[in-house]
Amino acid sequence: MKRKFLASLLLSASCLMASAQSGELMPQHYFKQTVPAGNYSGLTWLGGDRYAVVNDKAPADGFDVFAIDVNSSTGEISNVRKIKTLTSGFSYNRDAEGIAYFPTDSTVFISGEADNRIMEYTMEGKMTGREIKLPSDVIIPHGNYGLESLTYNAKTHRFWTTTESTLPADGQQANAVNGIRNHLRLMSFDDDLRYQGAITYIMDTPISNKWAKIYANGVSDLCALDDGRLLVLEREAYVASGYIGSWVVNRVYCINTTGPVMPQKKLVAMWRTSFNLIHKDFANYEGMCVGPRLSNGRQVIILCADSQNQKGKFLRDWFRTIVL
Repeated sequence: MKRKFLASLLLSASCLMASAQSGELMPQHYFKQTVPAGNYSGLTWLGGDRYAVVNDKAPADGFDVFAIDVNSSTGEISNVRKIKTLTSGFSYNRDAEGIAYFPTDSTVFISGEADNRIMEYTMEGKMTGREIKLPSDVIIPHGNYGLESLTYNAKTHRFWTTTESTLPADGQQANAVNGIRNHLRLMSFDDDLRYQGAITYIMDTPISNKWAKIYANGVSDLCALDDGRLLVLEREAYVASGYIGSWVVNRVYCINTTGPVMPQKKLVAMWRTSFNLIHKDFANYEGMCVGPRLSNGRQVIILCADSQNQKGKFLRDWFRTIVL
């Protein structure tokens, strides 16, 4: 009995630690008049109020430039507007999912899920011919759950990327009913685009326990911080057969990239959106990046959701922030 009681206490303590949050989650907003319907799947801060944004179903290869206004006291987004679209000249879409600004050369790198390549672009949208090449043992099958995220930090001089779900060589992927935790490789690269190693990252156990019309469970983006830590955006999206009853649960965790090969996760923020008879705030967050610091020194993290081109006329292109 005593052992059971102690085990219960330990379990309760671990649950409390897992639910503790160290970031302040701001309300989500959409801007119908200034943000056209899209499939916004990643963003990166260019400085000031400018951000480069990728659209995974854009008619041509390239990226958009948005202006995002953030309240300097609260960190809440007050306005978002699209400025322009820059294209590489190619009419195909690489299923662009992640984007990272590389200030050393004033370029951006974009990860594509269709070709599972990370290519460099000028600020005019043209390919430079350089790319970040994955290790030879990272074999990603064609289709979904490929390269989804990308981030770079100028102070640590590191790029980070990962696949959305488990690689075939690393085990079975989570689905709506199997309860499997995804095992991912968070891969890093230096300023010369050379591979520097990987961290094993284990996602949370899925919430879903029944079949879905559409289901997605994976890491949808990463965000590298100045002190070497890494924010990881876990997203589980469940779409019911008649859409009513659909939901998305997002969790942002922080990990230390200089410690163990399999680091501990610290919960920064967690939120749930849904589509039912009462709530219609369903938001599939896929993009995350560092933004400005507030007047009090706190760090703002910017997030964007993929509305699937405002599918069904009820999904919206949501934006929100987390203040660390």
